[in-house]
Amino acid sequence: MTELLDPTTSSLLRFATVGSVDDGKSTLIGRLLVDTKQLFDDQLDAVAEASIRRGTGDVDLSFVTDGLRAEREQGITIDVAYRYASTPTRKFVIADCPGHVQYTRNMATGASTADLALVVIDAQSGLKEQTRRHCCIAALLGVSEFVVCVNKMDLISWDEGAFRTIAAQVAAFTEHLGVRSTTVIPISALLGDNVAERSSSTPWFDGPTVLEALEGATAGNWAGAGIHRTTGRLPVQWVIRQVGERRSYAGMVTGAPLSKGQEVVVLPLGQRTTITKIETYDGELETAEPGISVAVHLKGDFDVTRGECIAAVENPPMVTSTLETTVCWFGAQPLRAGDRLRIKHTTQTTLARVTAVDAVVDINTLTLTPATELVENQIGVVHLQTAAPLAVDPYAANRMTGSFVLIDERDHATVAAGLVGLPQILA
Repeated sequence: MTELLDPTTSSLLRFATVGSVDDGKSTLIGRLLVDTKQLFDDQLDAVAEASIRRGTGDVDLSFVTDGLRAEREQGITIDVAYRYASTPTRKFVIADCPGHVQYTRNMATGASTADLALVVIDAQSGLKEQTRRHCCIAALLGVSEFVVCVNKMDLISWDEGAFRTIAAQVAAFTEHLGVRSTTVIPISALLGDNVAERSSSTPWFDGPTVLEALEGATAGNWAGAGIHRTTGRLPVQWVIRQVGERRSYAGMVTGAPLSKGQEVVVLPLGQRTTITKIETYDGELETAEPGISVAVHLKGDFDVTRGECIAAVENPPMVTSTLETTVCWFGAQPLRAGDRLRIKHTTQTTLARVTAVDAVVDINTLTLTPATELVENQIGVVHLQTAAPLAVDPYAANRMTGSFVLIDERDHATVAAGLVGLPQILA
């Protein structure tokens, strides 16, 4: 097992698998973990035993991430499986997402905090509709770097022409999505070709292996660390009261750093104050970077509660109860104007009413078609009115303060993931 790196020597990359069912996403992650020696012997033994029970013959590497019994019995990924890995140059948080259309909500969950999408395509069938849907959702969620693996190349005898055709289709599609960087790699996840080691079967390919592409990717965009399109924000998750001391306010920094002595505003009330101390479990900080969970102390006495936002006074979030949003709808019943739901935005939950459904997104052309409802797995433009004001940013500026989920009041099920405003690829 690789020794964990000190956080000061390696950046953390979060990535999510994207693609249709049976294209080999779980097998690829299993191969990456095995070839980089991230698994203990007893974990490999458990995978081998599960493979024998299911009668797959050879060790089925997809079982490394398919941890639910139902997943192993059916041979599919149902829930998002998170795994952690490290190499001498980087740490990884891996979200292995399901490919079935009925589990689109789970895929959106995995992509929501990803820096990069690891797209897997079956070389025998090419770019499928569900893969397009997943890529579209990932792009809508702000993932701007794709590593595309054309898998099962061994089953088409490592045909360079077939690979080039798929690579051209992928490049055209991701360019249309507005993806900043796309790397396409021919691989066999089952055999390990071009995953962690370069393959002798592709002398015509001079690009990186999957591992090399991941090690060279940009990290930190999920929390704003690599973007800095907004100033610092701290949605308050906990109010900490200690005997003999003032209260402090805990949460995760997003958008940009927050520093001791910095002037901030508490929203939605608009009270101004100054940060007097920033604490972590390991001690005090002068500056807290995006993605770091901290507790801040403020100058003066304020009645700050969970769900409020401490933000830099320069370019603070907008406080509003009226939202134009882009929603990916997961509910079995259509979403229509007049529907009442609960909205969870950062650390605040309040009531929301749908005032209008304007349009639905065509995932193949990325155009908007007028509509009055959204059905399951559709993406569309929805207007909301909230019972309490929210401190929000456009999602294009800040993925944390610009996102939310919608919850059914009757059974408390999450029925939608939403973005504040229209993504750049739709605007």
